[in-house]
Amino acid sequence: MVHTFSTMLPLGTKAPEFKLRDVVSGAWFSLNDLQSDKATVFIFMCNHCPYVKHYNEEIAALSHEYQQKGIVFAGISANDAAAFPDDAPEKLKEQAQSFGFDFPYLYDETQQVAKAFKAACTPDFFVFDKELKLVYRGQLDDSRPKNELPVSGKDLRQALDAILKGQPTASEQFPASGCNIKWKAGVSPF
Repeated sequence: MVHTFSTMLPLGTKAPEFKLRDVVSGAWFSLNDLQSDKATVFIFMCNHCPYVKHYNEEIAALSHEYQQKGIVFAGISANDAAAFPDDAPEKLKEQAQSFGFDFPYLYDETQQVAKAFKAACTPDFFVFDKELKLVYRGQLDDSRPKNELPVSGKDLRQALDAILKGQPTASEQFPASGCNIKWKAGVSPF
């Protein structure tokens, strides 16, 4: 594990086009399939990372809560499954079922989607508005494995609440922190 911070993609960036398969249903999803008239949250995540494991329950709870309010969620795993077999699609499916993820959990085998988003770590959170422009990127909250702060989802919740109220998200946003994305040999992340 290499501790890594998110790249903090510039706000206003348009969400990149993609088409990926859901590890649970086997269905294909494109960016347009996931566009919401409120907001869409993409979470770069995986199965083996201790940071993601620290947040799994809150990710499930937060997605349950906000999907009822019209916000769409999708998880994306881009880790090299050959080098990290715990992040292979069948293991991601087990993770999704174990935690009750009720959102598509997409597998980015080529890692091209992660590169397009400039995703750097797991977990890495991106929120796009109804026009698919980036309005939040960064951390879920201040909690980390071993820092003893409770997991609350505070930062992401504040961004989603602002969107639902028709208000701008906070201008000060803090980078996500976690394990680096496990790039395939010879793949340059950006």
